[in-house]
Amino acid sequence: MLEPRKKISPVDPVWDRIRSEAEDIVRNAPLMGGLVHACILHHASLNKALSYRVAAKLSSNEMSMVVLREIVDQAYSETPELIDAARADLMAVYDRDPACHRFVQPVLYFKGYQAMQAYRIAHWLWNKGQHDLAYFFQMRVSEIFGIDIHPAARIGKGIMIDHAHSIVIGETAVVGDNVSMLHSVTLGGTGKEEEDRHPKIEDGVMIGAGAKVLGNIRVGHCSRIAAGSVVLQDVPPCTTVAGVPAKIVGEAGCDQPSVMMDQVIKGSAS
Repeated sequence: MLEPRKKISPVDPVWDRIRSEAEDIVRNAPLMGGLVHACILHHASLNKALSYRVAAKLSSNEMSMVVLREIVDQAYSETPELIDAARADLMAVYDRDPACHRFVQPVLYFKGYQAMQAYRIAHWLWNKGQHDLAYFFQMRVSEIFGIDIHPAARIGKGIMIDHAHSIVIGETAVVGDNVSMLHSVTLGGTGKEEEDRHPKIEDGVMIGAGAKVLGNIRVGHCSRIAAGSVVLQDVPPCTTVAGVPAKIVGEAGCDQPSVMMDQVIKGSAS
């Protein structure tokens, strides 16, 4: 008589590496054991760990961690693409942030990564018509992380927000895949108009610290916006803009500015 087949657990090298790195933390810093076990080692998968982390960070006397975790678990169960985006964001941070040396760091410590995953839940709620719950997530993300992303904004995957303090992304903003931005970036409007009023950032763009991109304008793919710039007009693909107001100062300098993270302007247009 044939024995019943054993169920084979799916292989997840990313999660396996996160767990391995978490175990190293506990061995090397036993005082971190409670946090690391609660956030990583008590969970069977990345989505379970993220649901715990998001709920723990956003919970308050106004809404319990248990309720928030149920919401996040439902989102991940109904929309697996959210976990795909979380993985892409994780790899983006690991590949582009020179301060990130382990996969476990963004999950445990990096508010840019954690805020992005909370925004993704808020956006999921918004698309389901649960606008008040989505606004609650937005409010708590702003209070806890100092990042204000409207839940209606559309943001792709592979996003890296370095340092992440004072990021503002408006309601009708669209951000493509593989975009990198530094702290104090604003994707804002220019007045009280209620229609499509925020920037459209195409794939592969890098936005430097303190840059302001204002109005319903388009920033072409694989472009660079220099730190401190104020962008008020469309930016062609594969170019670098700088200044107040921003002007084209040269080419992007490489094929993937958001990956290379090179912020040095080597030349300027005449």
